[in-house]
Amino acid sequence: MTRVLIVCTGNTCRSPMAEAMLRSLTEERGLDVEVRSAGVSTVDGLPVSPNAAETLRKRGVKKPSGSTSLTGEGTKWADLILTMTAGHKRAVLEKYPEAEVKTFTLKEFALKDDPVMDDLAEAERLFAEYQTRRALGKELPQEDRERLAELQRRLPSFDIADPYGGPLEVYERCAEEIMDALKRSVDKLRTND
Repeated sequence: MTRVLIVCTGNTCRSPMAEAMLRSLTEERGLDVEVRSAGVSTVDGLPVSPNAAETLRKRGVKKPSGSTSLTGEGTKWADLILTMTAGHKRAVLEKYPEAEVKTFTLKEFALKDDPVMDDLAEAERLFAEYQTRRALGKELPQEDRERLAELQRRLPSFDIADPYGGPLEVYERCAEEIMDALKRSVDKLRTND
């Protein structure tokens, strides 16, 4: 069995929608996957937002119960942690650095075998080198600065925008974006199953 934890901010919009949709997809495909969700800045028991619940209802997907706060126990439980944004990923890793090898944004995981991930790895390497040199009072060579700028222009966003407070249409667009990434991710879970 693969255990997946999906993380966002308040665990009332994006991560509960992703949890419910991933659970439905894996059940449809007969995969042995357990799915939970949590928030990096929430309290336990808040209800799923009405527009998130309606979005799931329209898709015929059962909504999860109330919010859950991200804990060390939850990160240990998970084989895979998928976050809605790079900021959520940083928040998970700041509190639980031991989860680094199993934590990705949902879109990163979905694009894991895509060539764009090579560009991301190169950009991260160049940015780390830039930060190190800057701390030492040195400059990144002009060629590397130009390459980093080119990569940053080319790279897609790995974040799923927060629909919180928006109209139902915003939640539905968010759910579509999540579902696209989940469909790619389910294929990767199948190879790990």
